[in-house]
Parts: sequence; C-alpha cells; structure tokens
Amino acid sequence: MRFYLLGLVLLAGVAAPASLSAQASRGGSLDQRVTRVEQELRAVQRRVFPGGNAQFVEPEISPQQGAAPGGNVSGDALANLSARVDAIEAQLRTLTGQIEEAGHRSSALEEQIGRLRAELSGRIERLEAPVRAVAAEPPPPAAAEPSRPRPRPAEPAPDAAPPPAPDNTSPADAEGAYNAGFRLWSQHQYAEAEAALEAAATRFPNTRWTSWMRNLQGRAYLDDNKPATAARILLANYQDNPRGERAPDSLFYLGQALTRLNRRPEACRVYDELAQVYSNMRDEIRRRLPQARNDAHCPT
Repeated sequence: MRFYLLGLVLLAGVAAPASLSAQASRGGSLDQRVTRVEQELRAVQRRVFPGGNAQFVEPEISPQQGAAPGGNVSGDALANLSARVDAIEAQLRTLTGQIEEAGHRSSALEEQIGRLRAELSGRIERLEAPVRAVAAEPPPPAAAEPSRPRPRPAEPAPDAAPPPAPDNTSPADAEGAYNAGFRLWSQHQYAEAEAALEAAATRFPNTRWTSWMRNLQGRAYLDDNKPATAARILLANYQDNPRGERAPDSLFYLGQALTRLNRRPEACRVYDELAQVYSNMRDEIRRRLPQARNDAHCPT
C-alpha cells in the first residue's frame, strides 16, 4: 500500500520534474543536480508524510567527508556522489514507468469489470424472461360445454381413461367429458382439446377425473409448443391435488416444460421430487425418467 501511495504521489507531482531535472542536469553542475534531487525527494516526503513525521534522509557522504581543504570536492568523493545521483535519477525514471504501467492496468481492469457487469445483467434478464412470461400469460379460454359423447372405445395411449369406478359427482358425465378432450388431443387438435378439457375441469372440479383432465390439458399445451402455460397448469395440478391419479405424470411433464424453457436446474429439482414422492409412479413414466434427466443435464 505504501508503494502504491508513493507511486501515485510520484506520478502526480514528481514524474515530470524528475524527467526535466534529469535532462537539465547533464548541462548543469554536480552541485545543482544534487540540490535538485534533494528538493524533489523532500517534496515527495512532504506528500507521502503530510504530518511531518519523517525527515529528509541526508546523503551518506557529508561535505566534511568528501570535501578537501579549500571547499573543493575530492576526486573519489565526486565520483561516488555522481554515481549516487545517477542511481537516484534512474530509480525515479523506473518508478515513473511502473506508475504509468499500473495506471494502464487499472484502466484495463475497470473496462473488464464493466464488460462483466453488462454480461451478467444480460444473463439475469434472459433467466427472468421465462418467469415473467409464465406470470403474464393469460389463462386458456373457456370453451362451450361439450355435448355428452358416445361411449369411449378402448384406447392404447398412455392417457387412456381407466376402468370406471364409483365417484361422488356425475362419474359418467365426468368420464365422458375427459374422453371428449382425449379424442381431440389424440387427433392433434390441440387448441380444441385445451378448451374442452378446461371446460370439463371447471364443470367437474372434485372428481377422480379432474386430475386426468388437468394433466392432459397441460400436455396439450406442451404439444402445442406453449411450455409456459403447460408448466403453470401442470404445477397447479400437482400442488392442488398431490394425491390425484395423474399427479406424478404432471410432475414429469412439468420437468419437460421447464427443460424447453431452458430452466434445467428447476427441471432437475422437479425430477428429484418425482422420484422421492412417487416411488409407485407408472412404468411408462419410470422408463422415460432417465432420458428426461439426461435432456435436462441433471447430475447423476
């Protein structure tokens, strides 16, 4: 720190005078050179020690030691003194160069910090954009209540309806509404399936089919290349009804949606929760889970 402070002082008040004195000394007498160097060193010490705690360091060769009778300087003392003055001037030039180099490095470091700050700000903006998109995206439009479909034929797809089971609220109507949305989804009519399943889940909010409806609705949005809306619906289906029959599926497809949104760390946490909470997940989901984790770059 003292070296850096001394360097700044030299750069501010000594570098130019030192250079000038070095040039002028070649044409002046030795006494003048020594006097100028002493004055410059005193000026440096006054700047470095403004409180006056330090005193000027006198030269090792005093006038009594180097002077011959009559006030003339002897040859050996003159040569020694001249060498010392040259060394002091060389040190001043070296310090000036080092200070200039340090100033250049400081400017380069500030520019690098500015670039890093701008790059970090851009990365944060890109990470926050999907979150804002999920929050700002409007809910899917409600569709007119579908008419009661004909009995559903057997379907081999993973989200085909399970065998009928007793239910508290219109089980037959709820099953029929789900089947209507399922047929639209299986025919790749995603917009129609999204609307039909939204209407069905709104009409039958507390049946065993509600978990199926919301899960398939999220998958329809995912297949329709709307992963932000799909993530919102799938997350709600898991949180609102964690005991629902399609809650594990919703967690799995939520991870798929987050991967598409380039939010891979969050997708990995979703897959971890799926494995911890639902050890009895469907075989189809269990089979696909390793590849899904690999796509999200999850640690093994």
